[in-house]
Amino acid sequence: LTLPLSLSPLPSISLSLWKMVAVKCIPKKALKGKETSIENEIAVLRKIKHENIVALEDIYESSNHLYLIMQLVSGGELFDRIVEKGFYTEMDASRLIKQVLDAVNYLHDMGIVHRDLKPENLLYYNPHDEAKIMISDFGLSKMEGTGDVMATACGTPGYVAPEVLAQKPYSKAVDCWSIGVIAYILLCGYPPFYDENDSKLFEQILKADYEFDAPYWDDISDSAKEFISSLMEKDPQKRFTCDQALAHPWIAGDTALCKNIHESVSRQMRKNFAKSKWRQAFNATAVIRHMRRLQLGSSLNSSFGSSMSFDQQGPNSMLAKSMSVDCATLSRKDGN
Repeated sequence: LTLPLSLSPLPSISLSLWKMVAVKCIPKKALKGKETSIENEIAVLRKIKHENIVALEDIYESSNHLYLIMQLVSGGELFDRIVEKGFYTEMDASRLIKQVLDAVNYLHDMGIVHRDLKPENLLYYNPHDEAKIMISDFGLSKMEGTGDVMATACGTPGYVAPEVLAQKPYSKAVDCWSIGVIAYILLCGYPPFYDENDSKLFEQILKADYEFDAPYWDDISDSAKEFISSLMEKDPQKRFTCDQALAHPWIAGDTALCKNIHESVSRQMRKNFAKSKWRQAFNATAVIRHMRRLQLGSSLNSSFGSSMSFDQQGPNSMLAKSMSVDCATLSRKDGN
């Protein structure tokens, strides 16, 4: 790959000969009006270095495209790998969530909120059975202390915290909620909230209206349910932090069961995650306005008080949805 480098290089990166990398190719015409978003994503990626986070290796620019040279992650998406397994237990889910918590705890210590944690952004490093989990896609991430309060409703339907939908100022606690949703799905194969109607879906989330349904949860430990409930706590002030979650017996102890739950979980995953809305980033502002028109405003207010503030600007961070991105794999020879 020989392209002019017009952005500052990453001084800490030293690529070996013929290192396999992934390239995120972004058409510049898709960036018009969204320059702040890509600058934010690059700033976040430059700042972080963790074994469970996909790394930014370098940046190149041509006349028509911006190229983000990313660490190659080749093991596939989280749910796909679970479905392919023949044996899968609570303990496996606990180990997966621990890796996610370790990485997100690191981000939070760095003052970074991911804001779009979901299974599609959790990738296996390689195809090996013991491969580690990697967090990807920082297009909606935010650095705390950049001068503006986080209040924009963004993320992916089903994984966003109640306070995000309510357009209340929120914190890194939104990531902890998303991890709780992911943990829930890992243990039963279906989402805690679902409705074909977005307004009804969001109303469920606003009320934290979820259950551990029989028979799907009958063989799951009480410790796992307590762990999930502590992350999927409606009140962000009472919600577990990453540190607290990492110290919970289901993660740090031996309460995760070893019973094979693969058949039930994989069947539900196949059934439920062809649902396209669970894979789409969104701007919730328009949906919330629609909810208010449907006279659901009283539910919003009763859940979060009467002083709701709606962001009419819409997030610039919708880069992940609004632009076309190609990911390619190439061999890069150092110095070229």
